[in-house]
Amino acid sequence: MQGLYRLARGLRNAFRAPRPVRRRDRGVEMNVNEETKRTGRARIARLLAALAVLASAGAALGHGDVTPQAVDTHELKPLGEAWLAENPYRDDKVAIRIGTSAFNQNCARCHGLEAISGGIAPDLRKLDRDCVDLPQGPKLLACYKETDQYFLESIRRGKVRNGAVYMPPFEGILNQEAMWSIKAYLETRRTRE
Repeated sequence: MQGLYRLARGLRNAFRAPRPVRRRDRGVEMNVNEETKRTGRARIARLLAALAVLASAGAALGHGDVTPQAVDTHELKPLGEAWLAENPYRDDKVAIRIGTSAFNQNCARCHGLEAISGGIAPDLRKLDRDCVDLPQGPKLLACYKETDQYFLESIRRGKVRNGAVYMPPFEGILNQEAMWSIKAYLETRRTRE
């Protein structure tokens, strides 16, 4: 709070109108207006630096606590140890409810509330947009299966590029049931845009 007070006071002083008074400083007579211009620029520079630090701190803390949260999946049909290639919970209302909660706890920080991305991470409503215009049949099923496999691989392993972690791996934190329930939820948020 003290820092914000100083920042406000500095802002006020930086833009305060100079007093038109002459004075002697180190043997040189100078107009206070000139001195104020010189020190005013320094104040503005310090103020801009402080604002930049505050803005970058907000961006760094904008995600909050990104520790993955466990998901209670006891209401879902158990899937066993072997990882499935397709979403077994497609259109399952209980899975969608659990997936909604799981998404909000673990994914919304980056992928946005209701899967509407704010630009930090991909918009997951568009995850299977290539499939939505296909006619019913084997091509459509193959497209959904391929998207399911991509989704599962991404959520299990995370996303790392050039050593930078863009998405943490969720394998060992979320079970298979939780991951597929998130996918079931995302399918309800699908968009063609």
